[in-house]
Amino acid sequence: MGYKIAKRLFDLILSLFAFICLLPLILILYIAVRLSSPGPAIFKQTRAGLKAKPFTLYKFRTMTITADPFGASPKSAADSRITPIGRFLREYSLDELPQLLNVIKGQMSLVGPRPLYIQQISEWSPDHKRRLDVKPGLTGLAQISGRGGLTIEDKLDLDIKYVDSASFRLDLKIIFVTFGAVFGKAAIYEKNYSRTSQTRGQDK
Repeated sequence: MGYKIAKRLFDLILSLFAFICLLPLILILYIAVRLSSPGPAIFKQTRAGLKAKPFTLYKFRTMTITADPFGASPKSAADSRITPIGRFLREYSLDELPQLLNVIKGQMSLVGPRPLYIQQISEWSPDHKRRLDVKPGLTGLAQISGRGGLTIEDKLDLDIKYVDSASFRLDLKIIFVTFGAVFGKAAIYEKNYSRTSQTRGQDK
């Protein structure tokens, strides 16, 4: 219980601080996305939160307004569905900045399993469903352990590993390593969605 309280306080303080400091950049990116292609600047989508409770996820829109929001994830930056500004946002994970609002609202944490589609829950094993025992996060163990090079099964296994070993120390390590992964340009495009299928999308 002490860890959960400390984690929420840490999330709230750091996300508020980050949002205020990054507000000029967020506004610039909002305008750039809005002007660069038709459609809203903010992409909203229902995802599964703590205990599978639905919530609205916020991201900067990186794909054209005609792209299927539940379609296959892009395999490369050359995907025609990605807007020019979207390629830049994805490369540096700047499209995730609006999720600071999700953290402030208590729907997400800075660290945790990435929030997936609600309809994907039925595909998971009972063990993998334990990832819903913690809040979804902006970054997580899977995001610093291979990201685009991992299959959905790999990511789910790492999510459960995080659930079983979650601690304040591990959260700080994941946050620290995340910055290195972002600026080191870790692979962001999925090579294979699944060990058995390459057609589905995961976290677009």
